[in-house]
Parts: sequence; C-alpha cells; structure tokens
Amino acid sequence: MSTGVCIIAGAKAMSFAISLFSLTWTHSVQKTEWQEEWALTPAGLQLTVARVKGSGAGMEPGDGAVLKNGWWEWQPKNPPVSELRLAASGATGGGWKLCHDEGCVELGAEAGDGVVIAQCSDRHSRLQQ
Repeated sequence: MSTGVCIIAGAKAMSFAISLFSLTWTHSVQKTEWQEEWALTPAGLQLTVARVKGSGAGMEPGDGAVLKNGWWEWQPKNPPVSELRLAASGATGGGWKLCHDEGCVELGAEAGDGVVIAQCSDRHSRLQQ
C-alpha cells in the first residue's frame, strides 16, 4: 500500500506523505528550465503535466503544447512508472527541485548523485532504516 513518496538521494533517504509533487530542473545544454507535475496513482507515478521555458536541443515541447506565461505546457500520454531514476551531471549548477504542498527539497545537486523517487511501500521503508 502506498503511503506517499520515498526518495533515496546518495546516502540520504526521506519520505513525504503526499500524493502530488512537481520536479523542476535546468537543462544541462540549453540552460532552460523544465517543470513536471506528478501524481501517485494505484498504477505508479503518473506524469500529468510537463512544461519547458523555450525549446532547443532535446527540449521540444510535446504534442498539443500550448504557450502559457512563457512556458510551453502539455499533458504527456506516458504510462505510469514504478520509480524515477535521476542522474546528476553537474553541468547545470544544481539538481532537481521537488516541491509539494509542504515545501521544496533540492535533490542531486552534486555530479554523480543518483536519485530514486518511488511510491513508498514496505520495500522502500526497509531501505530507509
């Protein structure tokens, strides 16, 4: 049973009792911001909205994108995933910012810092102990 989001970032583990979160980061080549909104569902983590503040190498807005307040925004049609694995390149000057109703946390700020985001389960709870 899911009880929120569990995050393992390097040697640090944390969890949040949330069902919605956003991820924001800077593209390593174009230095342009990306945003994604995620929801926890029975099938896994579901990407519900994506935004990019511009376009360029590897940053093309998705199908049906609309320009809103300087951001290209669209609703991706990707299936849910069991976890997100993020790898820090060190080329962006920072990592990812994960935000939810209670606040924000920066993840993967150092090059080589791996981050795993998943719905909490008994397996993830044991990893944190």
